[in-house]
Amino acid sequence: MNTVIQQLIDISQFYGKNSDFVIAGGGNTSYKDEKHIWVKASGINMCDISENGFAVLERDKLKIIAEKQYSHNSDERESQIKADLFRASAFPEKGLRPSVETSLHNLIGFKFVVHTHPTIVNALMCSQNAAKLTKEIFGSDVLFIPYTDPGYVLFKYIEKSLVEFREINQCEPNVIYLENHGVFVAADTVEEIRSIYDNMMFLLQSKIEKLADLSNLPIDNKIVSILPAIRAMLTEDNPKTLIIRHHGLVKHFYSNNESFTKISLPFSPDIIVYCKSRAIYVEKTNNPEVAVIEFKQKLDEYKRKYGYAPKIIVLKDLGFVAVEDNYQSAEIALDVFEDLMKISLMSENFGGPKFLNEKEISFIDNWEVENYRRQISKGKNSDSRVSNKIIIVTGGAQGFGAGIAEDLINQKANVVIADLNEVKGQEMADELNSKAFKNRAVFIKADVSDAKSVQNLITETVKAFGGLDVFISNAGILRAGGINEMSPETFELMTKINYSGYFLCVKYAAEIMKLQAKHNPQYFSDIIQINSKSGLKGSNKNFAYAGGKFGGIGLTQSFALELMPFKIKVNAVCPGNFFDGPLWSDPEKGLFVQYLNANKVAGAKTINDVKAYYEKQVPAGRGCEVTDVMRAIYYIIDQEYETGQAVPVTGGQEMLK
Repeated sequence: MNTVIQQLIDISQFYGKNSDFVIAGGGNTSYKDEKHIWVKASGINMCDISENGFAVLERDKLKIIAEKQYSHNSDERESQIKADLFRASAFPEKGLRPSVETSLHNLIGFKFVVHTHPTIVNALMCSQNAAKLTKEIFGSDVLFIPYTDPGYVLFKYIEKSLVEFREINQCEPNVIYLENHGVFVAADTVEEIRSIYDNMMFLLQSKIEKLADLSNLPIDNKIVSILPAIRAMLTEDNPKTLIIRHHGLVKHFYSNNESFTKISLPFSPDIIVYCKSRAIYVEKTNNPEVAVIEFKQKLDEYKRKYGYAPKIIVLKDLGFVAVEDNYQSAEIALDVFEDLMKISLMSENFGGPKFLNEKEISFIDNWEVENYRRQISKGKNSDSRVSNKIIIVTGGAQGFGAGIAEDLINQKANVVIADLNEVKGQEMADELNSKAFKNRAVFIKADVSDAKSVQNLITETVKAFGGLDVFISNAGILRAGGINEMSPETFELMTKINYSGYFLCVKYAAEIMKLQAKHNPQYFSDIIQINSKSGLKGSNKNFAYAGGKFGGIGLTQSFALELMPFKIKVNAVCPGNFFDGPLWSDPEKGLFVQYLNANKVAGAKTINDVKAYYEKQVPAGRGCEVTDVMRAIYYIIDQEYETGQAVPVTGGQEMLK
C-alpha cells in the first residue's frame, strides 16, 4: 500500500474514532497528488475506513465541475454534479459514491484535508457571534464562511472566497471555518494537521466556561407507562425501537418551554439527517396518562405541520428519547442530539445559539444527498418477520433458551436474555452482540418464580427498548422421580417455577402489551410458552414436570381467551426431547443421569442405554433441535388468527388429538 494512503487511513481513523470530532460517521478526509484525489466515499465511516473506502478521482475531470454551468434547479443540479463526479472516477467499477464535498477538497491547495464537526468548534460556529469571534480568536490566517446551503452552492461560495483570500494574503489558508457546519483543516503532512487541530482545541477550550454535565440520572419507573404508548403511536408497518437517556445535560434543558427552545431547532445538516429538524417536548409528565395525552396531541399537530413523525422526544424530569427503525440508528440519534445540547450549552460562551432558519432547514430536509445518507445510516431493509421486535426469552442463558435467543438475534430482533445465572447470561448477551446487525441483546437477571423479579424484568426491558412484542416463557426445571422419590419440597419448587412462574410472566408482560394495543389497535403481540411433549401426555416417574406442563396448556388456553381482545396471542410450543442440551446431557444433573438413577428405563445400565431408549421413541429418528422449535415460534408470531394452541414439535412422537 502507498505510504501516503496509509497516512490518510491513519489520520481518518484517528479523528473518526473520537466522538469529540466525529459522530455518526460524519466528516470526510482526502489526499491528492498531481493527477488523482483519494476522498472518503459517502456512506463510509472514518473510524474504521480502509483503502477500499476511498473513491479515487481524476483531478483533470474534476475541474469540469468548477468550470461548468449547471441547472438553477437544485435537484436537477445535484443530479448533474453527481453524474460528473462518477465520470471523474478512476475506478467506476468499484461503485463508490464520491463525497459531495469532493470538488471542495480538490479546490484546497494542500495535499491532506481533514473535515470534521468538533463539538467545541461548533459551539463557536453555531453561535450568534461566530464571525466576529473567529477572527478575534484565530486571527486573519483562517477563512470564515457564513452559512451556505451545502453542495454546489457552498463549493462556488468557497471557491470565490479562496480566490479573494489568496489575493489579499498571498497564501493558502490551512483552516476554513464553516458557520453552522464544521471545519476543514488542510496541510501537506498529517503531522501539521494534528498540530493545527491541537492548537485550535486549546484556544477554544480556554474560552469555555459552561461545560456539559453528562453524569447519569436515574430513569423513573413511570416511563414504563409512557414509552410503550408512544412506541405504539409511532409504529406503522414495522416496530420502532425507543431508547431513553437521562443525565445532567438534558436536565438543563427540559425544565420548561423556555429552556427547551434552546434545543428546539437544528444547528447543522447532520442534526437534521439523524434527528429530523425538531423534537417534541412533553411537559406534563407527573402523571403518565396525562403525559401520553399531551404527546398524542403534539404528535398529531407535528404530523399535520411537517408531514412526518419526530425522532427525538424530550420528557420533562424523565430524559430524552430517540425513536428509530433499529437500535443502532436510535443510539446514533441520541448521540447526535446529545451533541446538539452540548453545542447549545457551550454556545452561551460565544453569545448564545444560532439555529438554522426555516429555509435552510427545508433545503436539507429535501436534499437528495442527505436523503441518501439517511438510507445508508439505516442499512438495508430486512424482511425478517421479527426484525426490530422486542423479545424476552426466560432461561435464555443456556440450553434451549440460548439457542432461541441466538436465532432471534440472527433474525435482527432485539433480545432480552432473562436468567438467574448472571455470569452465563452476560456472556451470552456479549456473544450475541458480537453477531448482531443493528439490533441488540441485553441481559437482565430474573427469577420467574418471584413476582417482583418478573415485574423488574418487564420494567428494565421497556427502559432498554421502549416496549415488548414477544414474551417467550422458556425457563423451567425438571427433577425426575416417582411418587416415593419425590419430596414435597421438590414438587412445590417445580410447580412454582414451571406453572406459577408462567402465570407471573404473562401477568406483567400483558400490561405492556395491552398498553401498546390501546394506542395502536392493529398491533399484535405474542406470549409463547415453551412447553413440552410431557404437556400432551403423562410421563412415567416424571409426574411433577408433566403436571406443571399440562397445567401450562390450561393456562395458555385460558390466557388466550382473555387476552385476544387486546391483540395478544397466547400459544405454546411443545418440543420433543432436546438430547444435545444440558437438560438431558449434563454429566452430573442431566436427565439421562436422573432417569438412570431413578430406574425410569427398565434394564438400562448406562447413560447410552437411556439415550438409545428415548431415541427409539421418535418416529423421526432423532431428538428435537432448536431449528425445529424456531419454525414453530415464527409461525406463531407470523399468523394473526391462531391463539390458545399447543403446537407439538416432537418428530411424530406426540400428535394433536
